[in-house]
Amino acid sequence: MLKLFVLSVLLCATCHVAFAFAGGLLPNGNFEFGPKPSQMKGTVVIDRSGIPEWEISGFVEYIKSGQKQGDMLLVVPEGAFAVRLGNEASIKQKLKVIKGMYYSLTFSAARTCAQEERVNVSVAPDSGVLPIQTMYSSNGWDSYAWAFKAMSAFIEIVIHNPGVEEDPACGPLIDAVAIKALFPPKATNKNILKNGDFEEGPYVFPKASWGVLIPPNIEDDHSPLPGWMIESLKAVKYIDSAHFSVPEGKRAVELVAGKESAIAQVVRTTVGKVYTLTFAVGDANNACEGSMIVEAFAGKDTLKVPYQSTGKGGFKRATLRFTAVTNRTRIMFLSTFYTMKSDASLCGPVIDDIRLLSVRNPRLV
Repeated sequence: MLKLFVLSVLLCATCHVAFAFAGGLLPNGNFEFGPKPSQMKGTVVIDRSGIPEWEISGFVEYIKSGQKQGDMLLVVPEGAFAVRLGNEASIKQKLKVIKGMYYSLTFSAARTCAQEERVNVSVAPDSGVLPIQTMYSSNGWDSYAWAFKAMSAFIEIVIHNPGVEEDPACGPLIDAVAIKALFPPKATNKNILKNGDFEEGPYVFPKASWGVLIPPNIEDDHSPLPGWMIESLKAVKYIDSAHFSVPEGKRAVELVAGKESAIAQVVRTTVGKVYTLTFAVGDANNACEGSMIVEAFAGKDTLKVPYQSTGKGGFKRATLRFTAVTNRTRIMFLSTFYTMKSDASLCGPVIDDIRLLSVRNPRLV
């Protein structure tokens, strides 16, 4: 199957604009097809169209896995090649999508030698600057998600390094760029919350064992996690059952930065009516050990759920019962403590299977 896809890309450099891209790795999204020797000067790509399927601008390097810069080993997240964006450098690709649809981009990034590295991702008119200075994994890279609404049938995805360093080569490594159409779920008679099981979310690379970071909503006007807002200074981590322990279904959220890592959703409620908020708290089976507490908020009501993690998976369920005092109630979750693994990477409790229902006969419950 992979060989057929590669062959189709090679046969038609513009095939991807002929149909609406629904999801998966972008054409040459992992940069495994590189420039010809005549399009390079050392590691620098000197031809704007030197990287197949992409158009570059500024100081862009084509990096091979294992390549060094002085004493520093440049880390390539996936495959054998990646690109490095130097001062004010960018890469862009045009794509056909469905106008009016919401999409999420997922890409991997690694820091190199800049003091304060960040990536500006844009699909006009949306844009967001994602700080990548804080590393959440011990591998040297993280995967990030960013969402947008397609305002036309043809879009241009731009990934740009807005930084300016003394060494023009200093800047982030970018690899494995993918896209996924988002289908915002609706509330049902079984759950007032939307996407309470987190099954709808950004693209997760099948072979990536480090999850996907969802940035705070101050960095992204449209959430890659439909129904939810990341109301915090730090990201939350979207994890999959193929690589982590997930309480229910195939997806869950790990709260990786203490009280700076929170998710929230505002729901319609009826004043005076009694509701129950149920959810699962556990660990991701990723060696994240220690005493954890998840704080749940429903308007002015709160519940602290302790969880003693051995880092080997498992979960417990909790219930918060409350009476609505307004017609719109904010449901929010955060982790009380910062937790770190033995390799110093950030981690935290997992939440999943969040359900909100009204109680018909409160006196009987």
